[in-house]
Amino acid sequence: MSKQTNVAIACQGGGSHTAFTAGVLEEMLRECDWEREFELVGISGASGGAFNALAAWYGLVTDGPERAGDLVTAIWDDLAANDYDDRMLNSWLTSINKLGSKGWPLPQISPYQVPGTEIGKERIRDVLETHIDFEAIPDYCRLNNPELVVGTVNVNAGVFETFVDEAVTVEAILASAAVPNVFEAVEINGHYHWDGLFSQNPPVHDLMHQPPERKPDELWIIQINPQEFEGEPTSLEAIADRRNELSGNISLNQELGFVEQINEWVEDGKLPVEEFAQTEIHRIEMGTNYHCSTKLDRDPEFIAELLDLGREQCADFLAER
Repeated sequence: MSKQTNVAIACQGGGSHTAFTAGVLEEMLRECDWEREFELVGISGASGGAFNALAAWYGLVTDGPERAGDLVTAIWDDLAANDYDDRMLNSWLTSINKLGSKGWPLPQISPYQVPGTEIGKERIRDVLETHIDFEAIPDYCRLNNPELVVGTVNVNAGVFETFVDEAVTVEAILASAAVPNVFEAVEINGHYHWDGLFSQNPPVHDLMHQPPERKPDELWIIQINPQEFEGEPTSLEAIADRRNELSGNISLNQELGFVEQINEWVEDGKLPVEEFAQTEIHRIEMGTNYHCSTKLDRDPEFIAELLDLGREQCADFLAER
């Protein structure tokens, strides 16, 4: 029997666009042979990608791939703006965000000055705690299960900070999604934390620090932000879009560059193969450009569109391997 391929999965952040990631993971969890062909050794995420990484990990360790596939989509079903009032609020916020990207002189208000801004954060908390038993996570981390990594920024120390395995609490997930101009920072261990979009998006470095037998043979990046751009962005909208995309990709590409350097050193014999392994890097890209304002859009039809797109892109990825 041939050795299973060790796989690590990294889920890029991007607000509502990460419903695409949920579609990818659902297809991946259902269609890959996780008993004979692949072994998941780690999964990471930042911002909305952290929701997906957590759901996939929790479903997998508690009840297997089918359960994990159900869980990643169930969380997005609950996060969608399903009732009338929520749909009206969602439409208003998306419109305001789009006007701002066009350069309209809208008032800039701190989330600390607006009553009720934490309602959205509490909504996320309620959805996550409905599906995830956070108190049980440490027990599952002791059973040689895949590593779970969530990325944030430590505002006070000015550094990237990841939360790994039993350190992944609901507060860590909320911190990873705490967009500074939308949500208040989340305090953990005496420090305030912001959205993982500003840090390792998604975390890769931690996934590489595995025992030799669990080093990833392949790293699958689920990438929300387009890597390439045709021409020159000249309008305020185009500039805002591309700046948003670059902010999410630059740190990712830096981390992948480090992995590629390790691959070269292993191939050249500069690093011992007993401790280091070559890791193939594969990207599953969304491949469709949406306006940056839609990263706040929780319209159920838009979420369903992104889920379907994720399933399609994952099916193409698996067919091409």
